[in-house]
Amino acid sequence: MFVRSTFIVDGPLALRSQRLVAARESAIGRDILTFPLMAARLAGGFTAPVGTDVLFPAIQVALAAGDFTNIAQVAGLPGMPRAVLQSLDAVWRADLDLASHPDGNGRLDDLHRIESHIRRILPASRLLPRNLRDAALVNVSRAKTLLGSITLAGVVSVDPVWRPLLNELARTTEVIWELPNGSDHAWFRGIIRPRASLTPEITAEACADPKSEVTEALRWVRKLLASGQAKAEEIAIAATSPEDWDDHFLAYAHSANLPVHFAHGVPALSRPEGQACAALADILTNGLSQERVWRLIRRLPRQPFLSALPDDWFLGVPRGAGLRAVDHWQQALAAARSGRAGGDLTERVLLPMIQLLAQGPAAGHELGQCMFSGATLAMWSEALRSAPPHAIALSLQSLKVTDGRDPADHVVWCPASHLAASPRPFARLLGLTSRSWPRSENDDPLIPDHVLSRRTLRPVTIAERDRLHFEVIQAETRQVLVLSRSERNAKGGMQSPSALWPAKEIVRKRDRIPEHAYSESDRLLARSQDAGRLPHVRQAQLCWRDWHQDDAHTAHDGAVAADHPAIIAALKRTQSTTTLQRLLRDPLGFVWRHALGWRAIRLEPEPLQLDPFAFGELVHELISCAIRALEPTPGFARATEAEIAEAIDQGSALIVRGWPLQRSVPPPVLWQETVREAARRTLKGLGSDNPTHADTRSWSEVPFGAEAPGSHAWPWDATATIPIAETGLTYGGRIDRLDIRASGDGAQITDYKSVKPPPKHQRIVLGQGRELQRVLYAVAVRALLPEVRTIVARLIYLADDPATFELRDEELDRAIGDAVAYVAAAADILRGGRIAPRWETDTQYDDMRIALPADRESYLRRKTARFRTANQALSKLWSAPS
Repeated sequence: MFVRSTFIVDGPLALRSQRLVAARESAIGRDILTFPLMAARLAGGFTAPVGTDVLFPAIQVALAAGDFTNIAQVAGLPGMPRAVLQSLDAVWRADLDLASHPDGNGRLDDLHRIESHIRRILPASRLLPRNLRDAALVNVSRAKTLLGSITLAGVVSVDPVWRPLLNELARTTEVIWELPNGSDHAWFRGIIRPRASLTPEITAEACADPKSEVTEALRWVRKLLASGQAKAEEIAIAATSPEDWDDHFLAYAHSANLPVHFAHGVPALSRPEGQACAALADILTNGLSQERVWRLIRRLPRQPFLSALPDDWFLGVPRGAGLRAVDHWQQALAAARSGRAGGDLTERVLLPMIQLLAQGPAAGHELGQCMFSGATLAMWSEALRSAPPHAIALSLQSLKVTDGRDPADHVVWCPASHLAASPRPFARLLGLTSRSWPRSENDDPLIPDHVLSRRTLRPVTIAERDRLHFEVIQAETRQVLVLSRSERNAKGGMQSPSALWPAKEIVRKRDRIPEHAYSESDRLLARSQDAGRLPHVRQAQLCWRDWHQDDAHTAHDGAVAADHPAIIAALKRTQSTTTLQRLLRDPLGFVWRHALGWRAIRLEPEPLQLDPFAFGELVHELISCAIRALEPTPGFARATEAEIAEAIDQGSALIVRGWPLQRSVPPPVLWQETVREAARRTLKGLGSDNPTHADTRSWSEVPFGAEAPGSHAWPWDATATIPIAETGLTYGGRIDRLDIRASGDGAQITDYKSVKPPPKHQRIVLGQGRELQRVLYAVAVRALLPEVRTIVARLIYLADDPATFELRDEELDRAIGDAVAYVAAAADILRGGRIAPRWETDTQYDDMRIALPADRESYLRRKTARFRTANQALSKLWSAPS
C-alpha cells in the first residue's frame, strides 16, 4: 500500500543510510530529505537550495565590485571568498536579517552589501536559506499532500532558520521528532518521540599518538570483521575534527584493504584527478620547467588534450634540460623534430599549451577547459570557485571529494556530528583529549564577538555541541563503544585527557602484539618471529650481524668471490680517467658504480646554484670554446689578452643560450651571474698562463679512446685506447688542453680545476689518487705521439689567484710509475675479492653513502684491522702528504 511519508535527516551519512533503510524495508512513498530539500519541495517548481557552485562565483563577483567601508583592505585576499561564505552561512542558519541591524556597523554593512549582490545575480531557481524557507511557508497548506507525515530521524538540533517552517508544518500534518537525549526542543510544536537510551559496553584506550590511534582503530575493525561479531555497515569511527587522522586512515586502510568509507570526503589531492590538478597548479604558480610539464602530462585525462599529443612528443628532448621559458621549448622541440614520426605535429599541439602555461594563474580557467575533462575538470572548477587562480594551490589543499564508496557496506570514518545523526551498533571515538572533546570556541573570521554576539550568531557553543554529540553517540550505540585518546600529539607534546574520559583506561603500548593485526605489515611488525622467516628479513638480520662482527670481513662488508664475473667484466671495459680515479680512491665504490650499476638519484632538478662538478664542467667548456675560437687563427699562443677575453665572451653567450636546452641550470639572473663568474676564472687562468712559443698549436678537450672521432682534426687517432700493460686495463678520456710545438718534439698537458688551490706549501703529485688525470694523460701522449721527447703535465687551479703545479722529466716518470703500480694494486684487490670500504677523513659529499651503515665512523672503527689489511696495497697512496 502506498503511503507518502518524509524523513528529515542531517548530514550526508544519515541521508545515505536512511535511503538504504528505506530500500531494505521496501518503503514505497518514503522520501529522505534534508531541511533545505524539504523546503525546496514545498516551494515547488524548479526551486533548489543554493550551492557552492553558485555561491562562490557570486561572492567573488561581489568582492571584486568593491565599495566596502570595512573590509576593503582584505577583500582581495585569497581566502576571502571562503571566509565570507562561512560568515554568511552562520548568519543564514541563525535566521538573522542583515538589513535590520543597527546603522553604523561597517562590517555588517559590508556583509549586507555582499548578500544583496548575491541575491541580484542568483538564478531565479536558486534561493538562499531564508528565502527558501519563506517560499516554503507559502505552500504549507499543501504539506500533507506533498510530504505526508514528517519524521525528524536522528536530527540532533535544528537551525533557527528552519524552526518556523517546522512549527507551521505541525499545524497541517503530523511532524514527529525522534528526539535524541539532550536535544533542545522547547521551541518545537510537533510530536516528541524520545529515543530509548542504550547501555553499550564502554572501554577507554590510551595510545601513544594519533598514528597509533589509527592503528588500534583498524585492528579493532579487523577483529570485529574477522570474528563475525559485526558487519562493516555496523561499524563507525569518528572524531570531532577528522582532518588530523585523515592521512593515516588513507594510507593504512588502503594497505590493509579494509572497507573504510570517508563520509566527510577524502582530500582531493589523494585522488589521481587531484594530482592532475596539483600538477597544473604547480606550473601556474611556480613557472615552467620540463619536470613540471612531464608531471602534468603523465597525469592528464585522455580527453581533450592528451589524445591529440603524439606518443613520441618527448623524443630528442634532453631530460636534463630545465626548459623554463617558451623559447627554450620552441628550440628544443625544433631541434628534435627529425627524430619524431609526426614531424612538427608535436610543436603544433604542445607549443600553444606551453604558451598558455607561461601566462601563469591568469590562464587558469582556459587551461582547465583545454586540458581536463570529467571528474578532473569538475575538481579544477570547484577549486577555482573557492579561491582566485593565483591561490589555486591553497584551494586544492582544502578541497574534499567523495571517495565513491557507499556506507551500506563499508566501515564509516566521519565527524562526530555525522555519527550522532546516524548511530551505528559499534562505534569508536578518537581524540578524546582536552583540546578536542570538547573543542574550544573561536570567533567567526569576519563577525567576531565585538561586532555581533557569539550567542546571537551561534546560539549553542561548539563545546556544548561536542558534548551533546558525545552524549547522543553514547546513548544510541547499541553494543560496543570504544573511546580512544593519544598521550602525545603528532609533534611529541603531552596531551591531557578530556573531561569526558572515564577513570578506568587501558594503555595500548606501541610495540604490543595485537590479537588481530590490521594488515600483513602490521602482523609482521608485531610478531618478529614471523617476520624473521621471510627471506629478505633474514638477509637484513644477517647484514646487521655481519656489520657488528669486529674480527670478520664478510660479504656485507664488500668481500666477494675471487675473479667474480661482474668485476672482471667491469675491469675489461675501456676505463675513463674518472673511473680509474674512483678505482684508486674507493675500490668498493668502483664495484658499486661500475660492476653493479648503482646510481644516485638527483634530488635537485631546479638548483639555485651549480654543484662543484657542474661548475667545473662549465669552466672547462668555456676554456674549450676559447681555444677553439682562437685556433688555428691567430692561434692561442699568439692571441692577445683582448682576443682571449673576446673568445671567452663569445663562448659565454653560447653557453647562456645552450645549456638551458641541455641541462637544468639556476634561474636566469643567477645563471647569468654563474656564467660571468666562470668566465672571470677562465680569463684569469688563461690570461695568466705561462708564455708558450708562438709556433705552438693548442687543442682543447682532446679525445682518445673515443667511439667516434668526429670531424675535428685531432693530433692523433682519437679512437685509439691506451693499455696499462701491468694491469690488463685500457682507458680513454679527454685532455682539457694539449699544446704541441711545431717541431713536434715537445708537448704540454693542462688539467684545469675550477676550485681553490691547496695551501702553497703543499706539493701536488697524485693527490692521494685525486689528481690522477694529468699523469694518465701523459701516458696517453707518450703512446700516441712517440716522437714527443719532452712532456710537461700541469695542474692549474683557477679560483682566487691561479696556482700551477707541474710535473716533468724524472718527477713525471716517477709519478707515472707510481700511478701504474697503484692502479695494478687496486685491480688485484678487486680480482682477489677482498674488497672493503676505506676510511676517508677528507671525503666530500658521497652519493653512495646510503649503502654503508648510518653510523659509518663506528662501523669503520670496529672493522679497522680487517679493512686495513684488505686495502694495504693502497694505504701508502692514501696516507701520502700529497
